[in-house]
Amino acid sequence: MNKSFITNLIAFLLIPTGYWLSTPLIFTIGLFAFSGAVTNWLAVHMLFEKVPGLYGSGVVPARFKEFKLAIKTLMMEQFFTDENIDKFLSGSNGVQPELHLEPVIKKVDLSPAFDTLIEVIMQSSFGSMLGMFGGAEALTPLKEPFIENMKQSLSDITKTDDFNALLKSEIEQPEVMSDIKSKVSSIIDKRLTELTPQLVKKMVQDMIKKHLGWLVVWGGVFGGIIGAITSVIPLLT
Repeated sequence: MNKSFITNLIAFLLIPTGYWLSTPLIFTIGLFAFSGAVTNWLAVHMLFEKVPGLYGSGVVPARFKEFKLAIKTLMMEQFFTDENIDKFLSGSNGVQPELHLEPVIKKVDLSPAFDTLIEVIMQSSFGSMLGMFGGAEALTPLKEPFIENMKQSLSDITKTDDFNALLKSEIEQPEVMSDIKSKVSSIIDKRLTELTPQLVKKMVQDMIKKHLGWLVVWGGVFGGIIGAITSVIPLLT
């Protein structure tokens, strides 16, 4: 049993109790408390449900597109700003994040690079000389050592401070920064399209009802206080 239901139940029971006991004070307190609690409960309910004849009810589902746009705007303007992206690229406390490109480099096929090297050699003045020793085929045993050494060299380069600084400076170019933000925006749009009004409704409804349930409780309390004052005033005059 949630606090909204308990508040409504207690306030409602005070009405017949005051009537049967012929106690106007209890009756009025119950009547005002019940009206205050029900009014606040209806206000919370109307955020998510369309109530016939009540203009403005069901505002969350009706404004669902604006709701998604607000989420995107918040993320882009508060989180993925040029300054925050720059901080991310620079790392915390001014320390640039390490780039772990070695796994990527290991997967890269460097065979075309070796083939291009062979082609350049064969077209040079050494080509005719190599022709005496089997031509390009004579260099085939060097392919695997070349690829391994090249991958190792590339990995070592990506670990240097100069490379990180150069990469950071290129990423910070306006057109590159704009491209990063554009891709982030597209990702956000894609994720938001997966949200349905029903899913958002349940997610927000559960959260708001949990915290706004106290509105119903205090509506009943203050309604009861007003009812008590209303009953006592005539006795004092």
